[in-house]
Amino acid sequence: MNVIQTAIPDVFIFEPKVFGDDRGFFFESFNHQQFETAIGRSVTFVQDNHSKSSKGVLRGLHYQLAPHAQGKLVRCVAGEVFDVAVDIRKSSPTFGQWVGVHLSGENKRQLWIPEGFAHGFMTLSDTAEFLYKTTNYYAPESDRGIRWNDETIAIAWPEIDSEILTSAKDSIAKSFPDAEYFN
Repeated sequence: MNVIQTAIPDVFIFEPKVFGDDRGFFFESFNHQQFETAIGRSVTFVQDNHSKSSKGVLRGLHYQLAPHAQGKLVRCVAGEVFDVAVDIRKSSPTFGQWVGVHLSGENKRQLWIPEGFAHGFMTLSDTAEFLYKTTNYYAPESDRGIRWNDETIAIAWPEIDSEILTSAKDSIAKSFPDAEYFN
């Protein structure tokens, strides 16, 4: 497993070693010991989620406040997405900064998004299947969102030849200056 540091020190890309031949491929998609060594702390995942989206679907930017904050280990197993993590920890030197990574069934990369980050992704392929492990359960009372196109954060989403589709909840999310943050 190759661990790649991003521009935000607590966010990591995990790139597996893939063994393939004319029959197909094999790779270790998760190794708890290697994962914890890479991020430098103990983590327990409690829930796995799976979504399927069509081209142009943009999900996010989502997060949960304490005491239900979630770390997420995300990957795209079919198709391609542009995945984004935004630092919303007020005390962080990278507060308000974002990291974007292309995740696909082809590159098999995963992104670790720790607690204290908002997360979202845009589907770039005709369809995409997206998996993520979380460190806490979904808690509606702690669920929050920031507008995907907030001018303060200024995420450089890829241009696509399709309409961007969001949920009703995401379309009324708060702007970054009005959002609730982590300390």
